[in-house]
Amino acid sequence: MSTEEHLSPTDYARAEQMLAPYRARRVPRVTPHWIADGTRFWYEVGGRYRLVDPAAGTRRDAFDHERLAAELSRATGTAVDPADLPVTAPEFDDDGVRFAALEGRWRFAGGTLTRLDDEPPGPMEIPSPDERHVAFRRDGNVWVRDAGTGEETALTDDVEPGVEYGGLTEAMSSRMLMRRFGLGPPFLAFWSPDSTRLLVHRLDQRGVAEQVLVESSPADGGRPVEHRYRYPIPGDEAQATMSWVVIDVAERRLVRQQEDPRPIVHPVTLTHAWWSGEKGDAVHHLRQSRDARTLELVRLDPSSGEVTTLVTETGQTRVDPTPQLGEPAMVRVLDSGEILWWSQRDGWGHLYRYADGVPIQLTSGPWLVRKVLWVDEDTRQVWFLATGLVDDDPYARQICRVGLDGTGFTRLTHDDLDHDAESPAEGGHLLDRASSPSVPPRSRVLGGDGQVLVELEAPTVDALVELGWSPPERFRTTAADGRTPVYGLLWRPHGFDPQRRYPVIDSIYPGPQVHRAGPAFDSLMPGAGEALAALGFAVVAIDGRGTAGRSKAFHDHSYRHLGDAGALEDHVAVIRELGLRHPWLDTERVGITGHSGGGFATARALVAHPDFYSVGVATSGSHDARVYVTMWAEQYHGDGDPRDLATAELAGQLRGKLLLVHGELDDNVHPYQTMRLVDAFVEADVDVDMFVVPGVEHSLLGRGHHVTRRTWDYFVRHLHGVEPPRYRLAPLPVSPGIAGLG
Repeated sequence: MSTEEHLSPTDYARAEQMLAPYRARRVPRVTPHWIADGTRFWYEVGGRYRLVDPAAGTRRDAFDHERLAAELSRATGTAVDPADLPVTAPEFDDDGVRFAALEGRWRFAGGTLTRLDDEPPGPMEIPSPDERHVAFRRDGNVWVRDAGTGEETALTDDVEPGVEYGGLTEAMSSRMLMRRFGLGPPFLAFWSPDSTRLLVHRLDQRGVAEQVLVESSPADGGRPVEHRYRYPIPGDEAQATMSWVVIDVAERRLVRQQEDPRPIVHPVTLTHAWWSGEKGDAVHHLRQSRDARTLELVRLDPSSGEVTTLVTETGQTRVDPTPQLGEPAMVRVLDSGEILWWSQRDGWGHLYRYADGVPIQLTSGPWLVRKVLWVDEDTRQVWFLATGLVDDDPYARQICRVGLDGTGFTRLTHDDLDHDAESPAEGGHLLDRASSPSVPPRSRVLGGDGQVLVELEAPTVDALVELGWSPPERFRTTAADGRTPVYGLLWRPHGFDPQRRYPVIDSIYPGPQVHRAGPAFDSLMPGAGEALAALGFAVVAIDGRGTAGRSKAFHDHSYRHLGDAGALEDHVAVIRELGLRHPWLDTERVGITGHSGGGFATARALVAHPDFYSVGVATSGSHDARVYVTMWAEQYHGDGDPRDLATAELAGQLRGKLLLVHGELDDNVHPYQTMRLVDAFVEADVDVDMFVVPGVEHSLLGRGHHVTRRTWDYFVRHLHGVEPPRYRLAPLPVSPGIAGLG
């Protein structure tokens, strides 16, 4: 492809094939689904379902795909392709599988297909471990249904406007996203191991200020529709509060925690709760203060509601239970009463064991424990992922083990690949996916000593290479301070010619709750870089200071400086340094794009660094955290100057081309965030382009293909300086699970 000429529809078609769903079909990734006690699991790759038994060292087809296709075809009168079975929600047992397909429920065992007349739990229903009951919500109250008789029983009856059980805060519940999939509000509850009790939270949003969205183009073609919901912002006295409740299902008896309700400013808090003991002798949960500078582990007595604080940790900035927001908390309460605890108190992120209230440090050094995989109380050992042990990359994950007394530290992987591993809750083995930016994830099952129990999949990149793909370069440069190493990824344009000069696009998300440009094959949103590279752009993704995943000091660079958008000065310094290394990078033509926090960073870059960034596309941008959800400003900016959070303060400095895109029903980052920024541009009398997408929410689902094409056109027109071809992208298949944080 030559960008001295107009790009063709063929170039756009090639770029389209780089997008996530198409790319995933060419390079599959193993996702394990544990069965029963975690001794076996299944996964699906390329339309084939595999069943793995680590103890036996076997991997086989989970069933006869050809026979099942023939039986389904015969039973339904619809031709079924064995390479593309219409199977959803499979449930494996000892000798067969239950699943949904072609508007029916089926069981396939011993080569025989049987139609079932049972009703599986709905998407917002929670079956008990013994499968005898299903918990669900109705009008905010908790109900259970007897799985055998279908009889339904209300367990709570005191809901009122603003008060409900098991729900998410309206500000962070993605109601518009759920509506798009025909789903009601999410329901969170935890069954006790013996299936007799439910742990659920009581959510109180009374007094929280409301926000209004207007749906301009409802499906029925009628008048615009008003949508109201509660949405607090930083500094509001009234915030949502929650308290835990234990419900005895048989007796319909509620045991409420014996303390005042606590503020909740992000729904991830609601996932940090669990039952302990074989029958559920206690409930444990984590809670953070509103400013997140205090983190506590609390024990709740399920029979009395009595609350006991077991661990308290405070800090001058956020105290977190894990390096990245949304990951499983790294805390375990052992049967012995000891507590495994993760902390950044020494400036990194390490494991501690509390015994009789005294912490004993288990790991140490200038590296980070990223994820606890498996704790074996019999052998007194814990398996975990660590970063910072690979000399050339502090983000590469390695599998390690250490004793609960702090001795016997062992690194089980010794290469320079990134190991994305997981384990069933019961432990016993590890599913390891090892990859790099150029090596797709090779999956295998490992035992406790790191020995290979079963080889699974080893995909190649051949199908991507045929389309013009080449792997991104993993690079290390220096931050704007002249001393801190920072890392990122650089994609070369398709059809790369080192004698030419290519415009650069910075694909940005500033965190600060995550990092994104890691050393795994799919660390960036798959296709985000490759698609733009297919259109003749060089693309970079950078983790500047202030993002998560390294030392506490590195992360805290953004504290009180959230408006710096992930150290934009680092991005400028890095791209300039890359331009010195690679003369084919045209650092006089630099664009930038991002979504949500990345949309904020994009607009911020255009006004804060107008001499460097000349073109930007900002989608769903949170351009003013002073009027965004409470957490970002109060917990990540702290007592920093609130004016630093508003890009509008710098609107008069815009000199480049900026396209702002927002969904009119974005109930996470409201469209008024973009409108306020546009108002500032109008006041400053500078030109800006804006595109409001009717009927869509934060992720722009259903219209994302159109926004993607408009983004490509904008960069082709203003960075390449040529007119884009007429091309229509196909709508992308989506699921509710893709909605991210921020």
